Amino acid sequence: MIRFVIILPILLVAWLLLVKIIKDVKSANVDWTGVTTIIGFIAIAFWLRHITGMG
Repeated sequence: MIRFVIILPILLVAWLLLVKIIKDVKSANVDWTGVTTIIGFIAIAFWLRHITGMG
């Protein structure tokens, strides 16, 4: 029971932050090319680490 008392507020705060971030991103002028490039580099880094075992 005590776990629910701890986890529930954390989930609520995370949900509110997610909603706020989505709202801010929709209203902002974001350079999606740069964002996708950064995400791509991160994905390639994780994939290469998985394949090679280095890093």
